[in-house]
Amino acid sequence: MLTKGGFERVADHGFAIDQCLEKLRKEGHLESMDNLDGIGFKTILGKNLSGCVPADGRTIKALEAYSSIAPSHNPAYANGIRQFRKKFKNVRLVALFETAFYQWVPTAVTRYAVPEAWYEAGVRRNGFHGASHKFIAERSAELLSRDDIAECCRNLYRDGPVHFECKPLRLISCHLGGSSSIAGCLNGVAIDGSFGMTPQSGIPHNNRVGDLDASATSFIMKELNLSMDEVQAQLTQESGLLGLSGISNDLRDIGEKAAAGNKRAKLTIDVLVHAIRHWVGAFYLELNGCDALVFTGGIGENNPTIREAVCAKLDNLGIEIDPELNNETFADEKMISSKKSKVKVFVIPANEELVIARETCRLLAS
Repeated sequence: MLTKGGFERVADHGFAIDQCLEKLRKEGHLESMDNLDGIGFKTILGKNLSGCVPADGRTIKALEAYSSIAPSHNPAYANGIRQFRKKFKNVRLVALFETAFYQWVPTAVTRYAVPEAWYEAGVRRNGFHGASHKFIAERSAELLSRDDIAECCRNLYRDGPVHFECKPLRLISCHLGGSSSIAGCLNGVAIDGSFGMTPQSGIPHNNRVGDLDASATSFIMKELNLSMDEVQAQLTQESGLLGLSGISNDLRDIGEKAAAGNKRAKLTIDVLVHAIRHWVGAFYLELNGCDALVFTGGIGENNPTIREAVCAKLDNLGIEIDPELNNETFADEKMISSKKSKVKVFVIPANEELVIARETCRLLAS
């Protein structure tokens, strides 16, 4: 990676694009638009579309068809693709969907217990954070000296899963941040994830609800006299860590209040930790053990308190962290498990951009 940067709360995607390109020019990475071969997008969820595909009209249509169930993501990505198409008509655009990493999970994992017509209409478990979990699976294999599995994971979208006769590599990847998810991986391939049909599901997110009983929606509409749009807005903008704490959607702020004795802040942390441990336990069972437990994402990489709470009293499962290693300040990846821990516990910064860049290059080359 030559450079990196980012924008938050962008109202004008065209302005953000111009600023990014200007940065590339100033740093000497891009002399002119003629040097630009392709642009990759980390798209989230498309109707009847997944994998690594050209970011064309079909992709925009698939994103917009699911804007109502991915309101925080799909409109922004569709707009971004349009802006790039408008500015660079001769540059190839590529979309890597976050659902792609889960395309080989067992069929039973994808199904809800709903009528067949619902499934045919698209009501199924999808899984997200694919680029992050794919990178973690690959890098964990390298750190555990399983280069065969790392190579399989690196070429997964080209070759598909590879069967290994040797000892399996069982990984539980915890992507914890503004949006959080857990994935179970066997030999570099996802077997399941904590997300469901939409990015609103699974573990509580910064301001999105996570898992919720389906009947709660109709109940609260009647109880509080809310419209469906109002309910949807509250579930996607006013819930999660924000809704639980009443303080902030940022765990750093919540942690400070919890340390000062705020009960709602403490409850928020407890709910989050409980949800993480629930999924770690589920995948430990499905994998018949675990060789590596990995923390990534803004919270996973920078919050030792959460890591300690997730791993507490799991010694009978072979998971123990070293308190000193866990609390050290470090900028790069690090193993934080104790010497007697049977399961290796890592903190690994996810490099989603690398995954997207590789798959973009692969598609352009093909």
